[in-house]
Amino acid sequence: MRRALLICAMLAVLSSRYAEAAERVWRVGMLTLPGTTGERGVGSIMLPYLAARGFVEGRNLVLDVRVGTEEQMPALAQALVSDKPDVIIATSDWALHPAHAATSTIPIVAAPMGADPVQAGVAESWAHPGGNVTGVCLIASELEVKRLSLLHEALPSVHRIAVMSGHRKVVEGGYPPLRKAAAEAGLELMEIWVESPSEYAAAFDAMRTQGVEALVIVPTPEIYRDGEVLAALSAKAGLPTIGGFRESAEQGLLIGYGPSLKELNQQAAGYVERILAGAHADELPFQGPTRFDFAINMKTAKAIGVTIPPYLLVSAETID
Repeated sequence: MRRALLICAMLAVLSSRYAEAAERVWRVGMLTLPGTTGERGVGSIMLPYLAARGFVEGRNLVLDVRVGTEEQMPALAQALVSDKPDVIIATSDWALHPAHAATSTIPIVAAPMGADPVQAGVAESWAHPGGNVTGVCLIASELEVKRLSLLHEALPSVHRIAVMSGHRKVVEGGYPPLRKAAAEAGLELMEIWVESPSEYAAAFDAMRTQGVEALVIVPTPEIYRDGEVLAALSAKAGLPTIGGFRESAEQGLLIGYGPSLKELNQQAAGYVERILAGAHADELPFQGPTRFDFAINMKTAKAIGVTIPPYLLVSAETID
């Protein structure tokens, strides 16, 4: 009997929170670099997810999106905070840290972040963040090690592999595990850093000159945005390349491996919903992805003359 009464009381609290949500207009801020996974997912996944739970844009929800470069993020974050949103969605590390610097009270949902939130200084622990930041975390360095391993499994004869990324000041801090994994596998790792699309062609020229046999592309926001351009350059160079998501293989890279973008956006939207319904960010544990997609583009494999080992094809989705 006491258990039943307790459950009824909890349901009553939740019901009152959602009733309040239906009666007021909520402001959701988004801070993003162009082309991030979160920015692309907000219209197709996050807003429908929230609408199905009573938070409807144009009726009781206002979405305020601020888009800019890394250098513009601090000013954009300050401007967004000054408008006092109920929650802020930060779609990458480059948006999260300026948002965290701009406010210690407005809840911030990482959607997602790449670095470990504790090591990055935005949470006390994964289970108990203890501040105003929570959300989804990729542990990007571990994913890059996995991508390197998959590429080497697909191409066991290669020796010299390049890894391409932008945002060197931030990303390079996660490279030690990747360098260690390459050394242990007997691979020579060439690091390529690009800061704008104008540097892509020169980067591929450098890889050809230095005898690179395969490429790992780190999906920083701008590189993710330019996936089709990089797939075309990889194909032109005849370079077997692995990208950061299933969509990378759809765009023309040989392999795509990474978390499900749909799941990432649903996880973030779930936390936005819970915060709007009254939950506190410090009560919501950081989540990691639970679903990983692995896809191989067979048309690309044929075009560049690569034969994928049968055991890998069994575990991968093939794209023709």
